[in-house]
Amino acid sequence: MAKHIQSIERAAEVLKLLAKGSRPYSLAEIANNLDLPKPTAIGILRTLQSADFIDQDPETSRYGLGPAVLHVGARYLDGNELRTKALNWSDSLATRSGESVRIATPHHDQALVVHHVFRPDDSHQTLTVGELLPLNATAIGKVLLAYGGTPVEEIVEEFAEYTPQTVADRSALADEGKRIRAQGWAEEIEEYVVGETSIAAPIRDRQGIVIGAIAITGAIERTCENGQSRMDLVSYVRDAARAISRELGCSPHI
Repeated sequence: MAKHIQSIERAAEVLKLLAKGSRPYSLAEIANNLDLPKPTAIGILRTLQSADFIDQDPETSRYGLGPAVLHVGARYLDGNELRTKALNWSDSLATRSGESVRIATPHHDQALVVHHVFRPDDSHQTLTVGELLPLNATAIGKVLLAYGGTPVEEIVEEFAEYTPQTVADRSALADEGKRIRAQGWAEEIEEYVVGETSIAAPIRDRQGIVIGAIAITGAIERTCENGQSRMDLVSYVRDAARAISRELGCSPHI
């Protein structure tokens, strides 16, 4: 069996680390997280930077993912049947709800955003395609957790707390998963970002298996009434999820 090329393995680990984080990393943080000597880390970072796979902030000297990663990822995403089938319905949902729309699939006990439609206004927004979201603190993640093949109790990773509202207790998450499966949708209210909420519903393939989820995310003052998610928005999200599922060949009776 051919030996693995260590330098490529290390470069891949650097990219995975930067993709996993919600902020740029310093040289010391990258070296410490990956147990690399600083000279080795510098060499890898400079090589990846020259190929545009990472960027370095000129003011803080911290490192983040570069534009080449998005181009490579786009080739994978373009071939994703879920994203292709969902394009029109996600655009329609954004227009109908007035909020941003994301579609995600399971990825190593996280939710991988494969499509993102901006809220239809002139506000500044950041594209989150390729972002990994927690299963316990986002509505889209909760749907994938509720319908996933791995029971909550068997997930190795610890569930993090992002706000005072985040649910990290496994027993509570298991109970919430039962409610999500019974009602067919999930919500989170200020559990991931203070002041934001999200509503999500499952997307099924032709066999009726949940392969992804679609969600809207918006400010709490727009998406909630009396501390609860607006039911008209819940209906919009569920309508979009059912329509995408039908596009994927799922029977309307499932």
